[in-house]
Parts: sequence; structure tokens; C-alpha cells
Amino acid sequence: MSENESRPVVVGVDGSAAARAALEWAVEDARRRGCRVDAVSAWHPDSGFIIGAVPAEVVMGMSPEAMRAAAQAGLDHAVEGFEGVEIRRILVESDPRSALVEASKDAELLVVGNRGRGVIAEAILGSVSSYCVHHALCPVVIIREPKAEQPTVDDAAPLTPGPLL
Repeated sequence: MSENESRPVVVGVDGSAAARAALEWAVEDARRRGCRVDAVSAWHPDSGFIIGAVPAEVVMGMSPEAMRAAAQAGLDHAVEGFEGVEIRRILVESDPRSALVEASKDAELLVVGNRGRGVIAEAILGSVSSYCVHHALCPVVIIREPKAEQPTVDDAAPLTPGPLL
């Protein structure tokens, strides 16, 4: 990357609500910085193994070509509707952790979402955001998954005291 070229804000995109919030945050930050956003999505053809009979449609949907096409469609859908900032779509056949750390080499900032699965799930599945914090080559911002809106008192059903005796 030349000295005259600005470094991008890199954001991990995986279709989750946390990734959407991270993308929105990254776009706003890139707008302030006057740089582009690199939206990185990673996919991997390793789908594990299946026990038992499987319909042909399912097997065809698990082909590397179909998985790549689905990942590309998801990335394209995720970045729709953003204006005022250049968003470069980057689809990588890789583990998400490795793809994001690699993208952080030339980044101004790396933005990732945090799903907050819980202690046990994080220990078993690992945490992309935690990995990025420890291995990225630029500052990392973690955006928490948005909380579901709770109904206000006005939206809630009226409280009744029950039968009056």
C-alpha cells in the first residue's frame, strides 16, 4: 500500500445481527476518516460429515460452488443500502479468524461483532472477536450484538389484579 493511499476500515461480515451492527459502525467510522470499508466474509467448504441418507438437493447445496455462491450472496446482501462510502466486498475461502487477521495487515482499524454466546460455547467454538483482539495487526473494535427491544409500559398488556373478592 502506498503512503498516499488511505488504509481501509476492515469489518467482518457473517450475516448475524452483531455483524450488521459492526458494519454500520464501520461505515460511519470510515465516513469520518474519509476512507473505504473492506467488508470481509469467510467461508469454508468443510461441512463435517453426515450420517444417514441425505436428499440429493441437500448434497448439491453443500458443494463448494454452492457454498461459495451462498456466501457471496450473503455478503452482497449485507452491504446493500450503504451510501457515501466505498465498500469493497472481499470473500475469502478461509477460517474467519485467519481471514480477518490477514486483512488487518493493511487496515486502519478492524471492526468485528460479538455474539456473546456464553462461556461454554465460547470455549468449545472459539471466539473470532477474541482471536482478533489478540492477533490483529491494527486496533480492533468489538461491537456487541444489539439487544432485542423490550416493550415499554405503554406497549405492554394492561395489568389486572385478578378476581376481586
